Amino acid sequence: MKVYVSRRLPPTVMEALGKICAYDVNPEDRPASKDELINGVKNYFAVISMLSDSIDADVLSHAGQDLKLISNYGVGFNNVDVKFANQKGIYVTNTPDVLNNATADLAWALLFGAARKIIECDRIVRNESFAWAPEYMLGYDVTGKTLGIIGAGRIGSNFGRKAIKGFNMKVIYYGRHNTPELDELGAKRVSLDELLSESDYISLHVPLTPETKHLIGANELAKMKRTAILINTSRGPVIDEKALAEALKNHVIAAAGLDVYEREPEVEESLKGLKNVTLAPHVGSATFDTRTNMGLMIVRNIQAVIEGNEPPNMVRLK
Repeated sequence: MKVYVSRRLPPTVMEALGKICAYDVNPEDRPASKDELINGVKNYFAVISMLSDSIDADVLSHAGQDLKLISNYGVGFNNVDVKFANQKGIYVTNTPDVLNNATADLAWALLFGAARKIIECDRIVRNESFAWAPEYMLGYDVTGKTLGIIGAGRIGSNFGRKAIKGFNMKVIYYGRHNTPELDELGAKRVSLDELLSESDYISLHVPLTPETKHLIGANELAKMKRTAILINTSRGPVIDEKALAEALKNHVIAAAGLDVYEREPEVEESLKGLKNVTLAPHVGSATFDTRTNMGLMIVRNIQAVIEGNEPPNMVRLK
């Protein structure tokens, strides 16, 4: 039972994996090519894939009889054709919960960075002289303001809890169902239009589905306050990037903080030249502890399948 690892994981994870099975790992520090992924599904018992790996129906059509598991290194799984995999008797797993804090914390870093112009301030200090003045580099308050959360699942509710307990914010959220954890703290579930028009800050925490693609476009941006700040740590295509760039350029909204992009790793060129957007390279889960724990969760899923059991973190389509 041999595993193909499409990109090297933290040392503790590779050591743990080596204790339960043999493996081959992509020796290059780059995403696996399509041919490499096809080789993985064709000749291995399990594949550890990254979010950048497209394990679509075409790749999976080459799956060998021994392939039992695609284990995705991330909470997202839109890069894997789960339905097709399941039809072929292949489990698909992800790494939920373990990255909730890290991703929510990164969303906060982007929120504060955008609200207080941290990146712009840093560039000024490094590249030019500065002098304090009453109206110099004015940003926006956070404490006591209204936060709108679109998608109040594991990460969204974590983010909202910190907003209420840490910054005394009024939290409203939009989702298909009520989130008791937030309701108990005084948050309120509202319509999308109400959230867009009332929020000082809006943070996106939805999965990428046909319904959420371009959930935020020109029409939605126009409904926001001119002082609103938009944060996205979910999936890039949830926002129409061209529309966002136009809205930021024309001050339809005040600022944005992004960790994910519509066509990763490419970023909309018109965003790069704007001072009122803070850009991060998809690092929501990028802490030493979190990335290690994600990998150890994958090892536990692989071990379960080796032992003939259903993996504990199996993706179940609704």
